[in-house]
Amino acid sequence: MSESIDDQPGDAVPASQKSTWTQFIKSIANFSGDLSSLTAPPFILSPVSLTEFPGAPQSIRNIILFYAHYIPLVWPLAYWCERPELFSEISQGKTPKDRARRVLKWFISTLKGQYTSRNETMGSEKKPLNPVLGELFYGYWPDTNERGLTTLVVEQVSHHPPITAYYIANPSRGVSLEGHNAQKTSFSGGNIIVKQVGHATLTVSLPDGSKEDYLITLPRLRIEGLWYGSPYIELTETSYIQSSSGWLSTIKYQGKGYFSGKSHSFKADLTQPIGSGSGFHASSFEGQWNATSKDTRTGAVFTDVTGPKEEVTVRPVEGQGEWETRALWYKVAKGIRESDFETAAREKSRIENEQRQRRRDEAAAGTTWELKHFVHQGDDPLYERLGKLFKATPPTEDMYIYQNNGPKFEDA
Repeated sequence: MSESIDDQPGDAVPASQKSTWTQFIKSIANFSGDLSSLTAPPFILSPVSLTEFPGAPQSIRNIILFYAHYIPLVWPLAYWCERPELFSEISQGKTPKDRARRVLKWFISTLKGQYTSRNETMGSEKKPLNPVLGELFYGYWPDTNERGLTTLVVEQVSHHPPITAYYIANPSRGVSLEGHNAQKTSFSGGNIIVKQVGHATLTVSLPDGSKEDYLITLPRLRIEGLWYGSPYIELTETSYIQSSSGWLSTIKYQGKGYFSGKSHSFKADLTQPIGSGSGFHASSFEGQWNATSKDTRTGAVFTDVTGPKEEVTVRPVEGQGEWETRALWYKVAKGIRESDFETAAREKSRIENEQRQRRRDEAAAGTTWELKHFVHQGDDPLYERLGKLFKATPPTEDMYIYQNNGPKFEDA
């Protein structure tokens, strides 16, 4: 996203929809509580469901975000591995410090896809389609240059509140990522504030048979440019990556006017395990997470996401099951892409009404929806253990455990 986006008011809003947009913004400003209960106008919808973001990445989200039912989390998911070589190379680090540095490099390189890619391809931030309970997304990045096959499984494990669980793995390199993401949203100072709820754990299998774990927390988001009709995302505050080896990455995010004085700026400190000796701040990196960053000590390039990325491979819509994202939302996405908002709104309402009826039927029968790939657990011992090392807030979180029952991507 360029720094001049605020100088281009209304680019995302069709002239015929200006009044609708104004009413929508007024409804946000006057609303108290979580904004996810509001419905966004069809013309600001993305033709992509939120379930794709964990792999896109997709922190995440990821995000993960929202925009009154509006933005991605994950963190959001396909964005988590649009540079799959960085994910697969984590296990190639020879020392705990080297591997911690590679995890940080991979993580920073996922942020552009999660949080600014829609500005570049659609003119402004767009709201991903709000996933329905049970929605699924499968994808993979093929084995290229002997890096191994990287696979992605995503499931919408809750609708109210919306929670997305995901699992990404490269078995041949011994690297896997598991996590979930939700959002709490509010309106303040003319911006939408998004607190990302959830976390991810990355596991590396080492040659000696042991495992190294990393707890990854998620940054907060601020959606700016609303009054201009050109919304965009800025990351704020601090997120952490804590290794079971003791190495900690502390990532501070700021917009224009801090650190480098540019939008999408960050500064990350990689610090040694407590009690390991002098030189606590072992390495520092700074720059723009949507462009380039450097090692502050040597000046060498640390991340560069200005070059080509690798899209996730997904089965054709005709071969997908009814709960898979692109098949489920096909007519809605087609309407959005063709600016046929009447059809998009009608099909979106049909899907949502079917979901409401399923919930009513379940309530009447005294049953609940059964998850396909994940099992919910009320606490996460790994989060609690590693979170204590940097005083994580909150001190505990729940988790969704992948059941290793996804599709056979090797047959793709």
